[in-house]
Amino acid sequence: MFENLSSKIEKALHTLKGKGSITDINVAETVKEVRKALLDADVSYPIAKEFTDKVKAEALGRNVIQSIEPGQLMVKIVHEKLTELMGSEAVEINIKGQPAIILIAGLQGSGKTTFSAKLANYLKTKKGKSVMLVAGDVYRPAAISQLQTLGEQVQVPVYTEEGNKNPVEIAKHAIGEAKGRGYNVVIVDTAGRLAVDEEMMNEIAALKRELQPQETLFVVDSMTGQDAVNTAKAFNERIDFDGVVLTKLDGDTRGGAALTIRYTVDKPIKFVGIGEKMDALDVFHPDRMANRILGMGDVVSLVERAQEQYDEMEARKIQKKLLHNEYNFDDFLSQIAQIKKMGSMKDLIGMIPGMSKLTKDVEISDDAFKPIEAMIGSMTPYERQNPSCLNGSRKQRIANGSGRSIQELNRFLKQFEDTRKMMKMVSKNGGKLPMRKRR
Repeated sequence: MFENLSSKIEKALHTLKGKGSITDINVAETVKEVRKALLDADVSYPIAKEFTDKVKAEALGRNVIQSIEPGQLMVKIVHEKLTELMGSEAVEINIKGQPAIILIAGLQGSGKTTFSAKLANYLKTKKGKSVMLVAGDVYRPAAISQLQTLGEQVQVPVYTEEGNKNPVEIAKHAIGEAKGRGYNVVIVDTAGRLAVDEEMMNEIAALKRELQPQETLFVVDSMTGQDAVNTAKAFNERIDFDGVVLTKLDGDTRGGAALTIRYTVDKPIKFVGIGEKMDALDVFHPDRMANRILGMGDVVSLVERAQEQYDEMEARKIQKKLLHNEYNFDDFLSQIAQIKKMGSMKDLIGMIPGMSKLTKDVEISDDAFKPIEAMIGSMTPYERQNPSCLNGSRKQRIANGSGRSIQELNRFLKQFEDTRKMMKMVSKNGGKLPMRKRR
């Protein structure tokens, strides 16, 4: 996410490292490079210039504290201005109402239908709401069946009316049914086009006028860069939406849309899509996004994701097994499954401060655990429960069955044993790593 932008801004800020003080000359050099980085990220020139002018004025106007060297001060200022540019703070979705109505708008291919299901899943699992999805795209082939499939995945009902080509009627009937059945939230998926046209705008405007939704969210593909910003502007002028949703942010190496869309339409970015899974949806936090752009990671989001997957009873069970040397391959496999639920490995590593820089030239795949899963899957139930029983013949059979070499298997077994020992020490020490004795 934003790899190109991050590396270029970091390089620009590096010019001040080791400088004795901030001067007109070295600040001008730095902001010039930052402006280039923003332009390369598909940020429009007027916005990039205004941003860097603010950074320059702030840097020259602020008294330099002795303990902060110029490079650190500039990073702090750029972080503040990036956060400000993207909206300063997270904005909650409005789900007040019985039911609350959320209208989804955007171009075809932007990810509206998938986002609708992700939002339903988010409101259901994290906000405790009962949700109904409405299939309002009556034009795109398979749009209704797609929403039904996604609805089944997140276990949320989907309202449809076969043969009815009037989305306003469909949505009104759905809201009536939702009221009768006591649903808290109704999410209306709508039709899109390949480009902004009058027919689509009239339809979405009529839906908003008739439904009076609590939230109208504009969904846009972040990878389209400046086109995303221009489309958001056109939609906002017509339907005055309440917030923006950026999809496919995990594949966006530039970051132009995330940086400038809020500035252009003066509406908050409320959610970002960060993967294909139904739980791959994050509330947009401008300060955390600024951290990631500057290569500082996002520890808060990482901890939040870990807490969502944390099972206290399972953790106690694992701790007890560790203390009694009973931790086995089945336990290891269940913990891998928990990690995988947290999101893509590339995204998780990017949340660890400094790791995005260290791994920028490394191919990070979500298939990283597959060899381990294959090796454990080739073990018998008895072997998975009793790691110490693995002798030469058993190892050879497991290696052959998993399609891995005996060397790979031995390497994994050593890593498993080292992990088990370390986890046991941590469990004994109340969750802390033991201090090494000084020699």
